[in-house]
Amino acid sequence: MSILLRLIIEFFKTGLFSVGGGLATLPFLYEMSDNTGWYTHADIADMIAISESTPGAIGINMSTYAGYTTAGVPGGFAATLGLALPSLIIILIIARFLDRFSDNKYVKNAFYGLRPASIAMITAALFNVVRVALVDLNAYAQTNSIVSLFRPVPILMAVILYFVMKKIKWHPVIFLAISAVIGIVLKL
Repeated sequence: MSILLRLIIEFFKTGLFSVGGGLATLPFLYEMSDNTGWYTHADIADMIAISESTPGAIGINMSTYAGYTTAGVPGGFAATLGLALPSLIIILIIARFLDRFSDNKYVKNAFYGLRPASIAMITAALFNVVRVALVDLNAYAQTNSIVSLFRPVPILMAVILYFVMKKIKWHPVIFLAISAVIGIVLKL
């Protein structure tokens, strides 16, 4: 199977089952990383940063980035197509029938039932990002010291940025740019 077809299939599955928005694609991206070796978990952290700082939907941006890293421009196109295609198909089907079923209690209950699944997928993604960005499992394995488990500078940066973002209502891209400069200067 060609790499482009495989990208379309893998991202089609991701687009079909990642309910809850772009961050809900993260568990699928981690699994795809483990199964294919196309990119690392650290690459996913970079995908998040770049996808958050570029215009457009984060899920689409991440699929484009992952596809591009895997197979260049055609790979970016194939992954993006694969991710967007299920939504397009489902929206067309729903639009056709929604007027008839919008008041149906089963439809309402199904949408209500999807909310906890979305929260669980986004929470799982959060834990994976924290593991990559704020925790150093290799250092802990070598020293067996709980102190070496945590990366103090990124944790401090995250806490400071959180409070500054709450206080100063700048665009998130500005905070990403500041964080990138700090990462370069401190060689994180």
